[in-house]
Amino acid sequence: MYQKYKNVELVKPSGLELKDRLVGVQRVTKVTKGGRAFGFSAIVVVGDESGVVGQGLGKSKEVSEAISKAVEDAKKNLVRIPLNKGTLPHEQKGKYGGARVLLMPAATGTGVIAGGAIRAVLEAVGVHDVLSKNQGSSNPHNVVKATFDALLQLRSADTIAKQRGVSLDKVFNG
Repeated sequence: MYQKYKNVELVKPSGLELKDRLVGVQRVTKVTKGGRAFGFSAIVVVGDESGVVGQGLGKSKEVSEAISKAVEDAKKNLVRIPLNKGTLPHEQKGKYGGARVLLMPAATGTGVIAGGAIRAVLEAVGVHDVLSKNQGSSNPHNVVKATFDALLQLRSADTIAKQRGVSLDKVFNG
């Protein structure tokens, strides 16, 4: 799932205090010869609110079962996101399908300025101050994946210094 990203650190769920947030539940219909068969699809974000987050999708005939499947799926897809004193290290854009997401670091005390699906992901990560904009599609599935796209492209100053083979001072004073 995260093959196209260079610096992704996958995390094992054992020993973490994970909290799950339900992003959305959709009723889906399959039309068959015998009529309509209704089911539910749920998208859930889990995180420890200190940089570890994962998202999952669950489908079932029952809402509660779909949610529990989504939580299990999310725990299998945990990644570590670099944070900088409760905000993001730098501005980043993410996209998935028709959804476009813009995430910007904010000053302390700003809060999470984000709507619906983006807010759920950012709160699960543990970001306290951030500005965001959802552009394009508002489909919660694609917005969550676009937010993950943006978060997975984030790099901390330490990571950049290591990649360039220089000291941390040189990254900023360059």
